[in-house]
Amino acid sequence: MEPGSCALELLGVFFSLCACLCSLLSTMMTRWLTLSTELLPTESFELGLWMTCVVQELGVTECRPYDSLLGLPPDIRLARIMMCTSVAAGLSALVFAIPGINLVNSCKNRADSIEAKRTLKIFGGILSLSSGVLGIVPVSYVAHLTVLRFFDESVPSVVPRWEFGDALFLGWTAGCLQVVAGLLLITSCFFLQDKTRGLGESIHMDRVNGTRSPRNRTENVFPDVRLHFWVPVGQKHQAAEHQQNRRKEAHNNPRPDRLAERS
Repeated sequence: MEPGSCALELLGVFFSLCACLCSLLSTMMTRWLTLSTELLPTESFELGLWMTCVVQELGVTECRPYDSLLGLPPDIRLARIMMCTSVAAGLSALVFAIPGINLVNSCKNRADSIEAKRTLKIFGGILSLSSGVLGIVPVSYVAHLTVLRFFDESVPSVVPRWEFGDALFLGWTAGCLQVVAGLLLITSCFFLQDKTRGLGESIHMDRVNGTRSPRNRTENVFPDVRLHFWVPVGQKHQAAEHQQNRRKEAHNNPRPDRLAERS
């Protein structure tokens, strides 16, 4: 196997694994949006997909989970659903991609192994791309609404506004890593396909040109004394028996010209 294809596979799996961890952390974190006010400088508020938290200056954090999914704002509800789907797609991509790398021996037949590994990597790459898109969309949507609300002129400047939290940046990182991982896995599949296609064409040209292995050449010319030592033992016995039978037939049924010479 070419080292370039192996490197692409390993990088794709590594980026997909890192992206799954980042996506999972981003989904569970409470710092999607943060808010701090001048009226209460000792406290800050954090908004996540599962709960809201109040962080005091002394380090004490009090969190309260949401009561109902249907009672959530539309952007938070959409982000929760899509982030969970992104995590599931990323884990499924790893399940398909890891058996598809060439360092994992999963098939005995080499031809079947190459086709099966290519199929697994393609599925893993597609799922990884889907996971990246599903992770980038909700994060970008929440960030877009946050920017619109922050620069809303209809709201007085005294009213505090939500700002970006660490989870948004982690979500963007996870989505980008998933997209890169999917592209690397699919690229390694096309690279492997070109190599196997070139190998198949060379074998076909060898057959067309009539090139044969040394064993086939010796089996076709085994009556030659110079190459007789290449013949297997079973064929040697068959050739000896065949020569003995021909001698017996020649002795029992002599040709007419030899009978004329004897007479």
